[in-house]
Amino acid sequence: MNDRGWDEDDARPYFFLSYAHTPKAGTRGAGDPNHWVRQLYRDLCEAVLQLTTVPAGVPVGFMDESMHQGELWAERLSEELATCRVFVPLYSPRYFNSVPCGQEWHAFTRRPVYPATIDAERTSGIVPVLWAPMSRYRLPKVASELQFNHASFGPDYATEGLYALMKLTYFRSAYELAVHRLAARIVQVAEETVIPVGRRLDFNGLPSAFNVSAPTKQLRISVLSYHQGELPPDRNPDFYGSRRTDWHPYRPAGSPIAQHAVRLARQLGFQPTVHEFDDEVESIIEGEAAAPGLLLLDRWALRDPDRRELVRRFDRSDATWVSVLEPWNTEDPECEERGGDLGELSDQALRITRRASRPSFLGVSGPTGLNTLEDFDDALPRAAMKAKYAFEGRTRAEPEDPPPPRPNLRDAFRRGPGAAPFGRDAPLGQDDSGPDDHPDRDDGDDPDDGMAPLGGRPR
Repeated sequence: MNDRGWDEDDARPYFFLSYAHTPKAGTRGAGDPNHWVRQLYRDLCEAVLQLTTVPAGVPVGFMDESMHQGELWAERLSEELATCRVFVPLYSPRYFNSVPCGQEWHAFTRRPVYPATIDAERTSGIVPVLWAPMSRYRLPKVASELQFNHASFGPDYATEGLYALMKLTYFRSAYELAVHRLAARIVQVAEETVIPVGRRLDFNGLPSAFNVSAPTKQLRISVLSYHQGELPPDRNPDFYGSRRTDWHPYRPAGSPIAQHAVRLARQLGFQPTVHEFDDEVESIIEGEAAAPGLLLLDRWALRDPDRRELVRRFDRSDATWVSVLEPWNTEDPECEERGGDLGELSDQALRITRRASRPSFLGVSGPTGLNTLEDFDDALPRAAMKAKYAFEGRTRAEPEDPPPPRPNLRDAFRRGPGAAPFGRDAPLGQDDSGPDDHPDRDDGDDPDDGMAPLGGRPR
């Protein structure tokens, strides 16, 4: 056994399939969006088996199906990235916006690659796959530097991407050809290169190879809750931990809600960080936030008058770049019993937020809409994107001078001969606006009155 804990005689997986986890569509009962990736993985494993002498029971490849859960997941991922022979990324727009995918790429490329023979062509050990067409997208530097000819997998594959070939019966033969040639390429690269087993890196601390660092790629997740040492006597401590960010409202399902939100946000391409709301609220109220945010609010914490006042001040600040999510477990008997009065406290503290929220964006029906972990999973992507759009709108530069007013055609018909042309003032003391054109009155007959331009407020 080597110093990295891997026996050199152990069979190493041929490939590591790296892909961007796709979140579920917002509709209830939506199918698993990662089903087709799993099907590709199975087909690819079968094809590689046919082209090699891998014994029965030995894993041919690795695909992460854990949805990025916990430290055990990170350790397993690090081990597979340190031992696999070929790295197979599924190119898509979502892939290059995913921080975990960038971390996987970074981890694999820390290992050196050598040609197996002296006259062999040096290669990278990476075999990319066009999951979706990428011709309209600019690849990050690490991907654009790869020399790889996708045309050998067939013309339909190069044009449509592998996902379309899988979904459409018309392309069935093109899909089978692409998978066969992809498997052959994986085996070829594995046999023509020597990639020593690497060290198991601390996956969670790795940078992304894609340099995803724009402000709107960041997401500050704030938690307003208790820690066990400050709980009221009538609240079950099993839902809380030593820190306020350990709040676990859907226990035993999932994990602490902040950790769960981090995993979902990473799947959306964000770089999330977790904070206590008490530490964040003043900078939010003062408008000093450096990134969009999510507030995960435990209504039990609103029983504290001081913290309830903090939420009221946040609500009055109109910080639209911070979306509010209120997990509420109806399977928790205490929540079921106190739902009415705690819901009323929430309504009072978030009065402006309630009035301004649009159900089509939030995806929740009323203050008790996040009754299960599945409800939370459905709501978070929309809430995160709403915060992102608001933050971008807030930081977009405003024009220095407002545009000049547009001429009113009705004035042209009212002004008779000798009237001042547009842009000149009427004679002093003369008001040529009729009672229907008071500047502060919306009479309903002006085509632009009361209508908002795209992305703006009603004029």
